[in-house]
Amino acid sequence: MVLYIKNMVSPRCILRVREELANLNLNFGKIDLGVVQLLKKITTTQRERLKENLLGAGLELLEDKRSILVEKIKNVIIELIHYTDALPKNNYSDYISEKVGYDYTYLSNLFSEAKGIDIQHFIINHKIERVKELLQYKELNLTEISNKLHYSSVSHLSNQFKKVTGLSPSTYKHQSRKRGTTLENM
Repeated sequence: MVLYIKNMVSPRCILRVREELANLNLNFGKIDLGVVQLLKKITTTQRERLKENLLGAGLELLEDKRSILVEKIKNVIIELIHYTDALPKNNYSDYISEKVGYDYTYLSNLFSEAKGIDIQHFIINHKIERVKELLQYKELNLTEISNKLHYSSVSHLSNQFKKVTGLSPSTYKHQSRKRGTTLENM
């Protein structure tokens, strides 16, 4: 039996779900972002208790197929951008379509209708969040970040970053460093 969970976007979420399943004595197999493989069917009571416990953690047990599909799309994108080093060799639309198992046009329309943002902008927003993380780690320079996230150039990354955040990457990095210094002095 497979369960789909909304807002499960990080390794910390996976740990929280694992704890909730263990607390309810539910046997589970693999847990990925947004997906839990249960080893046995659960009762309605167990499902309701799990649903309540997950809500307390900011997670939501999904029931309808459209919501599940939208969550699958989100999780494919989040996992790809934040938790893997190798972005797809082909374009994102082919990659998402292949991973989710539906025609991209259908997925795109469904996602836009449900989220109020198209898939491309969702990808861009997450790529910019990833750029912010990498800038804060101070391990990679902008050229290396640009290459890692498959931007065509540093200029393209910088323009997209400024469009989304209102700041250039260097200004963001400088402000981030100032905030870090301020916190260290407290």
